[in-house]
Amino acid sequence: MSMAARTRAQALTATVQAFVAAGVDTATEDARLLLRAACGGLSRLDLAMAPDAPLTRADETRLASFAARRANREPVSRILGARGFWSLDLVVAQEVLDPRADTETLIETALRLCGDAPPRTILDLGSGSGAIVCALLDEWPQARAVAVDLSPHACLATLHNLERCRAADRAFVLRGRWGEALASGGFDLIVSNPPYIATGDLAGLDPEVRLYDPVLALDGGADGLDAYRAIVGDLPRFAAPGALALFEVGIGQAGDVAALLAERGLAPLGVDRDLGGRERVVAAHWPAAPLSTL
Repeated sequence: MSMAARTRAQALTATVQAFVAAGVDTATEDARLLLRAACGGLSRLDLAMAPDAPLTRADETRLASFAARRANREPVSRILGARGFWSLDLVVAQEVLDPRADTETLIETALRLCGDAPPRTILDLGSGSGAIVCALLDEWPQARAVAVDLSPHACLATLHNLERCRAADRAFVLRGRWGEALASGGFDLIVSNPPYIATGDLAGLDPEVRLYDPVLALDGGADGLDAYRAIVGDLPRFAAPGALALFEVGIGQAGDVAALLAERGLAPLGVDRDLGGRERVVAAHWPAAPLSTL
């Protein structure tokens, strides 16, 4: 005698309980997302309107696989292979940093500071998945960009997401270490979300980050500032007159990064905070044309 199939509601409850036991903070939200995906891409409305619909054997198999991976603290975005960022749906690749919502602060800052004068040329140093450059090119259809990353996996991910966002014809992807990949400059907007975790703090990161994000995209050296020093030291070589420079920073780093920029002659424009109230984006510009302040 075969057992009755579980309903969606029963499967959801059991999955939430498993995630809570595994220490997942977002247990209910994650369980809903994975259940919907396991059932062939259910909408929120589908799940709400038919909670008593039975799962098929294929649904159960997919959900069991997804749930086991999440219980091992693999992020949902990596399980599903996609991440919503800004207004885009990006591919999340293995061996590439999973873009975070906090990084959207950099996009907001760029749009605010540039206002009605969007940049013609953009340089993204350490592009990772390509989240930043894709979002900026989507907002500014006339702009062109160069994206640089040392990781071949990141270069491929950036290229893939540029193609996915229909912006590949307006961007070049180069493999290299920060500005060393560039022969010369002339960029109107320079952006970067470099590795900024101090080496000694890596072991204390959440498992979703420590186990699944590449160390290359996390380790910022002894004080977390190695990448900023390398980028800022070379910044005048590839910044156009009046260029805007925006850097994502970690907790407590805004003052140090602003000081590095000032040492190289860039004028400060302020620090923007993310939705959690943390200092997240440091802005400066290469003197020439005055820009608005944050």
